[in-house]
Amino acid sequence: MQFWEDVDDGLKDIEQYYRSEKNMDIDRIYAFAKSAQKISPPPKPQAPGHEPSEEHVDGLTAQPFWEVSAGLASSEALLCFPWASALEEQSYIIIDEFLGKLQGENLEAGKVNNEEKNNLFSGDSAWQNEVMGKGWSAFRLQRLGEWNVQNCKEFPKTYELLKSLNIPLAVRGVCFARQGANSGVAPHTDGRNFILTAHLGLKVPEGCWIKVGEEERGWEEGKLTILDTSFSHSTGNPTSYDRHVLIIDFWHPELTEAERAALEFVYSLRNKFESGKVPFRKPRSIEQEGQGLAGFFSMFSTGGS
Repeated sequence: MQFWEDVDDGLKDIEQYYRSEKNMDIDRIYAFAKSAQKISPPPKPQAPGHEPSEEHVDGLTAQPFWEVSAGLASSEALLCFPWASALEEQSYIIIDEFLGKLQGENLEAGKVNNEEKNNLFSGDSAWQNEVMGKGWSAFRLQRLGEWNVQNCKEFPKTYELLKSLNIPLAVRGVCFARQGANSGVAPHTDGRNFILTAHLGLKVPEGCWIKVGEEERGWEEGKLTILDTSFSHSTGNPTSYDRHVLIIDFWHPELTEAERAALEFVYSLRNKFESGKVPFRKPRSIEQEGQGLAGFFSMFSTGGS
């Protein structure tokens, strides 16, 4: 109750600024808050395999893959992802640094020992490994909007390049991801339709695949594959070698500046609540004398406002 009251207070401040300074509204983020609280009906799938969650922003294009390479959709890609071509052109910086790091730890690129105790990916959370499968692990540069300073020091060139490109990074993060030999990730959905995910191929054995919705593709080294993880998606590595990609989560290009600011506020506040950085107080909806639980039910009927 306190969290959603604090969200409402913050959204009002953001709305006031963007309406007065840039004539932008955040009506869709207010609707998002109602959906997240399950006050409004759950979102409906927009295509086969689409499985959006209650954390949903209305009106955003939903498609399994987004084109980033030259071709019929190149002008659209430039508009949506102005940073993508520069990242691909300089991908050798990331690839060289990443493979050099693996070799520096006496791990031959593409033949990572899954039992190695001190390798690059040994520190990933057991919970995440359980969700994604035992063959998947990550080395995180950014998580929940915060750069991991120590990890970024291991990859200074990658960090500086990513920072220089002004990628609209979203709340989930940036990580190097390893898919072990003869393993895969079972079909699942991340639910949030307002975040897209880019995979930059680093070391990709032939035969590796990713399926999003009803469409299956592979990765190319030095190239981006952009997908919407609110679709059911799965991966496979049927080879004898490990597959490595750099994963970058970023805001859906159809969000406005005001909407991105509002979502950043909501998830930053959520992180502070979950980490115990926000002192608890009695919610205003039950604070007034005599209200009791009436305030609790009132909050849900009014959307916390």
